[in-house]
Amino acid sequence: MGPFRPVEDDQDEAPVATAASLGLLACPHCDAVWRDAREGEPCGRCGTHLYTRKPYSLNRTWAFLIAACIMYIPANLLPVMITRTLFGAQYDTILSGVIYFWVSGAYGLAAIIFIASFLVPLFKLTVLILLALLAQRASGWRRPERAKLYHIIEVIGRWSMLDVFVVSLLTGLVQIQGFAVINAGVGIAAFGSVVVLTMLASLSFDPRLSWDSRKQQEAEREHEPEQPLRDNREEKPA
Repeated sequence: MGPFRPVEDDQDEAPVATAASLGLLACPHCDAVWRDAREGEPCGRCGTHLYTRKPYSLNRTWAFLIAACIMYIPANLLPVMITRTLFGAQYDTILSGVIYFWVSGAYGLAAIIFIASFLVPLFKLTVLILLALLAQRASGWRRPERAKLYHIIEVIGRWSMLDVFVVSLLTGLVQIQGFAVINAGVGIAAFGSVVVLTMLASLSFDPRLSWDSRKQQEAEREHEPEQPLRDNREEKPA
């Protein structure tokens, strides 16, 4: 008997029949499918340039994810709402608002705010980082489940703006000068930026990358459009 060989981490590398492997390209604008079309060729129906995968998908996704992770810290530490009354000013963060509603007995409202404003953005960030990392490694680990996760974060993403809607509504309604005034805090801007950045990361990520092998990804990188280099040399008169 010969020496034992280690089990490859990529059972993953088992070939998966994809549209790209069959020579098909789908237009991202009008959804027309073309056979044997070349990379960068305009769509015959709407003129949109055709690519097997979104150009620089992972680069853009990582950029948005890193920015979202940075903004996630001030979004939870800085006040999202400032309430000024005759008795003084109160600065509320997302978690302090959750604690207030929980202590007041409004358990349902506290749970909704905690899930929509704290858990959902954290869940989206974690899932997108996992998807981007596995796609970058061309891992074949649980590909169908990863595709379902991507669709889940697309569905729940719209509910992440609950805090922004509530603060905007209260800021517009509660403006009784001399008695009570509610203003938006700096934290709400940070929180809104986290939501927008995670949405942009989700849009930039190409879920089809999860089905590609390493060889396919290397071949696709060779066909990515190159950025034109600018010549910064000053032209001197002859």
